[in-house]
Amino acid sequence: MAMPVLLCAQQKDSLLVKKDSLPVQKDTVQVVVQPSAPIDRYTVAWKNVLSNNHFLNTSGTPVHMVVKLKKDNSANTFFYLIAGLVFLLGLIKFIYARYFSNLFRVFFNTSLRQSQLADQLLQSKLPSLFFNAFFIISGGVYIYFVLLQYQFVKESYQWFLLPVCVLLLGFIYIVKYCSLKFTGWVTGHKQATDTYVFIIFLIAKITGIILIPFIVLMAFSDSFIASGSMLISLLLIGFLLLLRFFRSYGLIQNQLKVSRFHFFLYIIGVEIIPLLLIYKGLLLLLSKNL
Repeated sequence: MAMPVLLCAQQKDSLLVKKDSLPVQKDTVQVVVQPSAPIDRYTVAWKNVLSNNHFLNTSGTPVHMVVKLKKDNSANTFFYLIAGLVFLLGLIKFIYARYFSNLFRVFFNTSLRQSQLADQLLQSKLPSLFFNAFFIISGGVYIYFVLLQYQFVKESYQWFLLPVCVLLLGFIYIVKYCSLKFTGWVTGHKQATDTYVFIIFLIAKITGIILIPFIVLMAFSDSFIASGSMLISLLLIGFLLLLRFFRSYGLIQNQLKVSRFHFFLYIIGVEIIPLLLIYKGLLLLLSKNL
């Protein structure tokens, strides 16, 4: 069978796959390379110093430290208190330097009855008043530190108890002074009473001055040193009290014709027993309330 010559093959699909008429453009974003900043030679030298220094250790691993809160320490306040006490003593000594030197000369003088220095001290009323006031303050501060050493004082009551100790000691010596003066006026032995009062406050003045180093040790030393200094100071105070009794008896025995036994009974009944009662009352009060 003859095939026609004009017979064509099958045509292609009419939906021809056309190429994208939109030409693909290249990315127009250009990377702009900025020129590097000039190197500072001082910066490079400083970095070299930091990296090569073994004491700075900049390349080491950081170590953290625990921050602890600083607690309030009352020793700072005690420092200003004792500094003021020492300043007060220095001021009184500077103003009344002659009275201060005569005070110790009379204290170490055994023949007090024949000493003219004692008469000079008796006539100096104003310096005697200032030194007696200093004894009251230093003695009250000493009593406070003794109570603090025995842990009878709490932190919440410490600044309340300190003026109480000073006022209590002042009250005791004021009552003693008034009672002795009244006794001498009633009995007619005014001269003997004045001599006894002079010896009492002479020993008190010396005690107030001697207590200053012990107050410093008890305030700022360790517990062992503070307890040792307190023990030594108590022994020294006991020695001064005994010295006061012996000197008093030696001066007034000829004026009053008092036997040693009666004078000993007076010392126990008027001097020792009231102090023991006050001490016992303070212990009971502090143990209950503080």
